[in-house]
Amino acid sequence: MQKQLIDRFAPVIRTLSASELDGSSGLNEKLRLARDGDIEVCYAPFEYINPQARVVIVGITPGRTQMLNALREARKQLDRGSDLVTTLVAAKQTGAFSGAMRPNLVNLLNHIGINRLLKIPTCDALFGSAAHLVQTTSVLRNPVFIRGDNYNGTPNMTRHPLLREQLITHFGEDAKALPNALFVPLGDKVTEALHFLADRGMLDRSRILDGLPHPSGANAERIAYFLGNKSRSALSAKTNADKLDQARAVMIQRVSALA
Repeated sequence: MQKQLIDRFAPVIRTLSASELDGSSGLNEKLRLARDGDIEVCYAPFEYINPQARVVIVGITPGRTQMLNALREARKQLDRGSDLVTTLVAAKQTGAFSGAMRPNLVNLLNHIGINRLLKIPTCDALFGSAAHLVQTTSVLRNPVFIRGDNYNGTPNMTRHPLLREQLITHFGEDAKALPNALFVPLGDKVTEALHFLADRGMLDRSRILDGLPHPSGANAERIAYFLGNKSRSALSAKTNADKLDQARAVMIQRVSALA
């Protein structure tokens, strides 16, 4: 695991004020890694790689909620005198997919049988007692903001030079360190990025389990249909039921075969 970033930013995290840890306007400047026009990449303590992971859950990029949760936990660990690896493990476990999306993610993973594959009662344990089985990460590992808002996939990360460099350099490190794990991308943009890396020989395509809806609350209708909690007749025109049906069936079949 590369520790250069936490080595560089631990002193910064130790000096952040209470308002900065709550997301005040000066925070991004202190944690900025790169900038290109309206696009800004900021540091968050998410670089820990779990070498035992059997499943890698891949988001698009940490949002501000996840960034702040991780920074607050890192500050708590540093104030306690924890070493940097302990700090990174705690920050990642606390911040990764935190907030409203975590219950949705747990339900989606359980629905396709990841809990049975890993022999755990529920995937909620992946954020607690079974954390040793999972690597949580993002194709853009460090938070990306567009004019201060969370990055949502535009501009395309495989085409934009700064974002493509972030994808290859940082996520490429994760993929290289986990040669036998199953990668579960969340959403179409993440799926596209993983196949982009597979095309370049950086990831084995057979280890990509794609098709899961993104667990964001903004995706509530697709999640509800995928989980069987909303009927096809009640769906709005924006939800492609056939696509979700096909993805669900394929994912359940693949996970069952692996289990």
